[in-house]
Amino acid sequence: MPYLDFKQEEIEEKGGLYTAVEIEGQPLLWQEVFDLIYSQKNAICKFLFPLIENPDLRIVLTGAGSSAFIGEAAQGIIQLNTKRITNAIATTDLITHPRLHFIRKIPTLLISFARSGNSPESLAAVELANEYCDTVFHFIITCNKDGKLVKNRFTNAYHLVLPERSNDKSLAMTGSFTAMLLSAILISKIDRLDNLRQPLHVLIKDTKELLGRHLPMIKTVAEQPYERVIFLGSGPLLGVARECHLKLQELTDGKVVCKHDSFLGFRHGPRAVSNEDSLIVYLFSTDEHVFLYERDLCLSIDADARNIRTVSCNQHIEALKNSVLAITFSEGTGSINELAFISATLIGQLLGFYHSIYLGLRPDNPSISGSISRVVEGVTIYPEPVAV
Repeated sequence: MPYLDFKQEEIEEKGGLYTAVEIEGQPLLWQEVFDLIYSQKNAICKFLFPLIENPDLRIVLTGAGSSAFIGEAAQGIIQLNTKRITNAIATTDLITHPRLHFIRKIPTLLISFARSGNSPESLAAVELANEYCDTVFHFIITCNKDGKLVKNRFTNAYHLVLPERSNDKSLAMTGSFTAMLLSAILISKIDRLDNLRQPLHVLIKDTKELLGRHLPMIKTVAEQPYERVIFLGSGPLLGVARECHLKLQELTDGKVVCKHDSFLGFRHGPRAVSNEDSLIVYLFSTDEHVFLYERDLCLSIDADARNIRTVSCNQHIEALKNSVLAITFSEGTGSINELAFISATLIGQLLGFYHSIYLGLRPDNPSISGSISRVVEGVTIYPEPVAV
C-alpha cells in the first residue's frame, strides 16, 4: 500500500501511519459500507418505512464535533430524499438545552453519529430524547461494535455498526466521518439504493484520482507556511468545509487557525479574517447555477491587493491569478450525483496530514499538550432540574 507517498518505515517514524492508511483506504471502505447497508436493506426498510410514512415525523441528526458536522452536510439531502423536516443539532447543544430542541408532541427520529459510541454526550442525547419526546425512535450509526451506544441496545432503535476499518485508530476522524456521512445518505434513499450504485462508482473513481495524480501537488501546497486556512462551501459542502477546517486545525494542534463559511456568507464580515498569510480553499459546487454565486466571490478575492493564495476543488476558474492548485476530475460529476461532494472531505484531511508533518508533529496524535483526545473525556452529564 502506498501510505500517501511515504515508505512504511518513514511514515511510522513520522507518527502518521494510521492516518495515512485511513485516508487512502476510504474508497474501499465506501464500497464495504454500501454492501453492508444493501445486505441490511430489508431490515432497515422494515424499521424506517412506518416512521417515514408519518407526515408529521421530524428527523434530528446529531453527534459531537466531526460527528455533528456529518449532520450539517447531510441535512438537506436527507430532507430532500425523505420529504420530512430534518434538523442537524449537535449532542453538545441537545444535552444543555433539551427544552429548546425537542418538541414533545412531534414524533421524532433521532439519527446519532458516533465513531466510538462512548462519548457521554451521545448517550445522554438518546436518553434525553426518550424523556422529552412522547414518540421517539433512534437510528444509531457507529463505527465501534463495542461502544456503549451499541451495548445499551435501546429498544426503540436500529443499530448500524459500520465495517471495522471505519473505526479510525488515529486521533482525527477521517474514514469514520465519510463512512457515516455516506451511510446517512444511503439510508435516506434505502428504497432506491440500486440507483446509487453509479454515483458511488463515480465518487470512488474521483477519490482515487484525487489520491493519485493530484496528490503530489496537494502535498506541495501543504508544505508551505500558513497562518490561517479558510474553507468555503455551499449546501452540503458547507458542512464538509466545517469538517475540513476542524481537520486541519486538529492535525496541526491549533498552530494553524482555520475557519469555514459559505461563499455568500463569507462576504458578510467573516472575510475580514483573511490576510497575506492565508490560504483559501474553494470547495466548489458542481451545480452550475450555484457556481455562478461562488465564482463571483472568487473573482473578488482574486482582485485583493494582498494576493491571497487559493485552492480550487471541482471547478477551475482560468482567470484566478493567485490560484496555487485547481483540482478537477477527468469526468464531470454533474449536479445530479448526490454522493460526489463527499470526496471534497479529503482536501482537508490531506492538507492537514501533510501540514502536520511539515510542522514536525505526529499526525496520529498531534496534540502535544494532550488538550484533545480520540474520545472526549471529562464531560459530566448533570440531571435536568425537576420542573416546578
